[in-house]
Amino acid sequence: MASTKSVLPPTWKVPELFRARLGEMAGRQRAMESEGHLLLVLHEPPNPGESERRGRYFWREPDGGWKSNSLGTGVQALRKHAAEYAERIQALDDQLQQAATSDDYFRVLQELAPLYRAARNLHAALQQARELLPADRDLVVLRDQAGEVERAAELLQSDAKHGLDFLIARKTEDQARRGYEMAVSAHRLNLLAAIFFPIATLSAVFGMNLEHGLPQQSQAVFFGVLVFGLVSGMFLTLLIAIRPTIHSPAKPAPAKKPAFRK
Repeated sequence: MASTKSVLPPTWKVPELFRARLGEMAGRQRAMESEGHLLLVLHEPPNPGESERRGRYFWREPDGGWKSNSLGTGVQALRKHAAEYAERIQALDDQLQQAATSDDYFRVLQELAPLYRAARNLHAALQQARELLPADRDLVVLRDQAGEVERAAELLQSDAKHGLDFLIARKTEDQARRGYEMAVSAHRLNLLAAIFFPIATLSAVFGMNLEHGLPQQSQAVFFGVLVFGLVSGMFLTLLIAIRPTIHSPAKPAPAKKPAFRK
């Protein structure tokens, strides 16, 4: 007796083996054959954020006629099913062409991952059906169509990953360049500070109210302190500007070739 919870339409007069091998959900995509009947258990193209897969069932009768539970009759139902996958992949390809940020690339990859997985399993299921009914020409054409869909999804995933990697590398280079520019600016500020640091220090010392020292500096003393500060600042600037010499490690000597005996 057929199960009342069978996922197949109750009007389908399929072998009882098909209903016995199916549960309350579609399960993985696969093909079944019994008594000349062929049943394809496939999935609808998954939508973003969906965890449950909606099943589509295609029944081929021994006389070659096809029926589906949602796309009508005839082999064109299977072709329409494969075309839906191709349209979804083309839409994601259009999104990838407009991608400009990492969020755009990630969104394409996130939507493509389940679609690519479903397309790969679709191709495998049609290949299994092709092996079960090697004389059916329509299955050959459908198998090849599913193979093109899988290949398109694979190429799109590869392009999206490469685009995201390139974007990350370019952002890293931009950050490195900005960091270098900031380091150069900070170095220039350090040089300016080194020039005026001795003068500022001497000015602070001689500007203090001391009981002893030079309460009334002459012009010669003033200019002497100024020249001494400038010279000290230039010397300190040269010390800061000198770059340390980095010696590259010595290359190992090439190994000698063994001498061949005559």
